[in-house]
Order: sequence, then structure tokens, then C-alpha cells
Amino acid sequence: MSTYRVIEVGPSGALRASERPLVEPAPGHVRIRVQACGICHTDSVAVHEHPESEEGRVPGHEVVGVIDALGADVSRWEVGDRVGVGFLGGHCGICDHCRRGDFVACTDQPQTGVTVDGGYAEVLYARASGLAAIPAELTAQEAAPLLCAGFTTFNALRKGKAAAGDLVAIQGIGGLGHLGIQYGVKMGLRVAAIARGTAKRELALQLGAHHYIDAAATNSGDELKQLGGAQVIVATAASGSSMTPLLGGLAVGGRLVVVGASAEPLFVTPLELIFRDVNIGGSLTGSSIENEDNLEFAAAQGIRALVEPARLDDAASAYDRMMSGDARFRMVLTVDDTPLP
Repeated sequence: MSTYRVIEVGPSGALRASERPLVEPAPGHVRIRVQACGICHTDSVAVHEHPESEEGRVPGHEVVGVIDALGADVSRWEVGDRVGVGFLGGHCGICDHCRRGDFVACTDQPQTGVTVDGGYAEVLYARASGLAAIPAELTAQEAAPLLCAGFTTFNALRKGKAAAGDLVAIQGIGGLGHLGIQYGVKMGLRVAAIARGTAKRELALQLGAHHYIDAAATNSGDELKQLGGAQVIVATAASGSSMTPLLGGLAVGGRLVVVGASAEPLFVTPLELIFRDVNIGGSLTGSSIENEDNLEFAAAQGIRALVEPARLDDAASAYDRMMSGDARFRMVLTVDDTPLP
């Protein structure tokens, strides 16, 4: 075929079907036949009005597929390999950050589905340095949401450096949080799930959480303190104000890892920083080899997202469902002819 189908952002900001010409991959890149692509809230960064003269972006950064063509200078991968591409689309290997081994901070790294076309499509072109091998135990539909939602919470927990048996807390039991609970439990950690209300209590406990805290009925920081204090709190809710009470629930030397993007500030006193040595930091997924660690761990431990599948042609309605908050919990587009569950 000479073209392939995509779902792009039209000038009005609505998603629409279109086609792109099929070309050979550029040097250092591969061409991937997409099998599945998760829908993430971050996709909304690319979904906006734009001039008619500007080509619409193809969203999607939880992409799984099979390599069908290699560009020049690609030696690590072969045609037929199953691979995934996450939000960070591959480091350049040349900038100062790359030379120091900090690939996440690469200054010339595409953001899949935001600065380059993503996976709401039959075909994806990607930098070879951004690829992660997909374990045979994972289907494309299972692997897709792990490439971003899973990876984000996996690496956030690792950055906190909690040891087996330590108390950790997952704030927000949604697309990220329901995976964070599973990772924490499988890492041998004592997990407290935090959400507003009791609607998600049963699910959190089914996923393995040892404790459930209703943030609407009590101060979540005080509750964590009564449990001994959390070594790590992963904040997935996109609300800075909801994160402030969590700081009181950190153990001495504990770390709040923020992954829920919000423009709202959170507040911390110098006394907490000095006398309790608490740390606050963010986490932007990670490198492609770290994502392979994540996928291998999830495959071995049976960690899976709760998924609602949809066909590529239904991307617009699936995206709207995700944005409405009604999805439970990850929408995944199936691009090939794989039967929907």
C-alpha cells in the first residue's frame, strides 16, 4: 500500500480520519505496523485548534507494534521485532545530557504524539533509541497502557527507594493509581491506597492494597502517620492542593513523587524539609531500557491494566470517554484485526 490510515487532529480541534504517505524510515529510525495504542490524558496536549495550513498531529504515546522496515544505521533491532514506544520518543545520544547518561533529559528528544506523530494510526515512525522490546507474555492490548501509565508508577516507586516491607501510598485510584497499587504489592511493599470517597475501596483491596484511606473523610497525612509513615507517596491525582496534606504522612526521610500534572501549587514548610528531611520530586517516565525493565516485571508478576478496548475508527469517541473520566481505567485502540475482549 502507498498510504496508511491515521486519526489526526483537525483544524477545529476534533479528531478525524486521514491518510499519510507510506515512506521509508529515516536514518536511525524504524517503521512500525501498529497493533495497539493506549489513550492517555496527556494526549490532550496535542488536541487543539490550529490553522488549516498546519498539518494535524496524530496523538498517542502508548504504542505497540511490529517493525516492518529499518532506516540506515539501525543495528539493535530487526524486521519482525515486537516493540513499544512511550512518551519519550528516543534520545539523541549527542547532547550534553546524553553524554552524561541522562537520557530522560535529552534536549533533542521527540515527544510521541505531541511533537511527532503518534500511534492513533496503522503505522508509526520512531527513533530506534526510543524502542522497548515487548515480552512474549504480553498481548499488544495488555502492553500498551504499561508503556506510560504503568511505567510512570513503576519508576516513581523505584525513585523512592522503598525497601520490601516499607509503607508506600498511592494517591488517586485511576488510570495510573490502579497500576501503582499492583506494582507496589508485587515489589513487596505495604501499600496504602488513597482516594476521595469509598467507591474505589473494594477495587483497591482487590488489587492488593493493604490499607484504604478516604481522603474526603479524614486527613490522609494523619492516617499515614498513624500507620507509621510512608517511605514513598506517589501522587497521581492532578491536583496540587490534594497533595499538600500528604506531606505530613511521610516518614522521616520519605519522598513524595509527583506524577499527576497540575498547575496548582503544593505547599511545604522549611521546618518539614529541615527537621523531617522530606523530599519532593517529580518523575517523567524514564528511558527505553528502564521501560523494558518495567514490561518484564509486569509480565512476570501478572500486572495488568483494567482496559476498555476500541477500534481505531472509534478513536474520537474513545478519546472523549477517557477525557470525561468515565473510562475504567485505560482506553486502548486496537489497530490490527485482533479480536476485542
